[in-house]
Amino acid sequence: MEHIELFFKSIFIDNMIFATFLGMCSYLAVSKKVATAVGLGAAVIFVMAITVPLNWLLDVYLLKDGALIWLGPEYAEYDLSFLSFILFIATIATMVQLVEIIVEKFSPALYNSLGIFLPLIAVNCAILGGSLFMQSREIQTLGLAFNYGVSSGIGWFLAILAIAAIREKIRYSNVPAPLRGLGITFIVTGLMAIGFMSFGGMLTGGDEEKTTEQKVVVEPTQQKVEITKEAIDIAKNEKEIKE
Repeated sequence: MEHIELFFKSIFIDNMIFATFLGMCSYLAVSKKVATAVGLGAAVIFVMAITVPLNWLLDVYLLKDGALIWLGPEYAEYDLSFLSFILFIATIATMVQLVEIIVEKFSPALYNSLGIFLPLIAVNCAILGGSLFMQSREIQTLGLAFNYGVSSGIGWFLAILAIAAIREKIRYSNVPAPLRGLGITFIVTGLMAIGFMSFGGMLTGGDEEKTTEQKVVVEPTQQKVEITKEAIDIAKNEKEIKE
């Protein structure tokens, strides 16, 4: 259940684009065509699926306060968390280079269409944000870290795929001249972000139902107490009248 909750929450509720607005540079620049957006989105999913678990291992066994205790008790006091940014970025850059080599080898057309934005994944704040959010939220296991990396990548993929499809249709629409280009793109992105906010209650429905059930149980009890008090008052009044 924890994996399912994290999966849907990362895609819809904590979406990298619509909730935190990370990775907007690539999102705006490479979303003119659906084919290009799909290629970049797949590359982001691949990079995040590998870097988030790897950075989780680095954080747990190297960077956290006391993480080096596995080397011996004398290393328990070491805290290397100040190296998080450097090591996380190094891991991400390594994986991006691997993706770049693979894409250039097997899909030269996609490599040329992505251009400079493929190597720029290394400094894509959505990729680094995934690792930093993993660290700040204290994800407990490697499996959950992998789940978070994949689901966050899928969320970013869905966002860029949706805006690319909309932008292809907008070309044939009568958009006012001042809003053409990035203007209408920002407006559509804002509307999509509002739409994704509606998923915020999808994981709280059970709590609301429980609260409703508790109210139904409590209310009859309160009515019984009030009826009992009224009966006592009536009895007292009758007693006083008789006396």
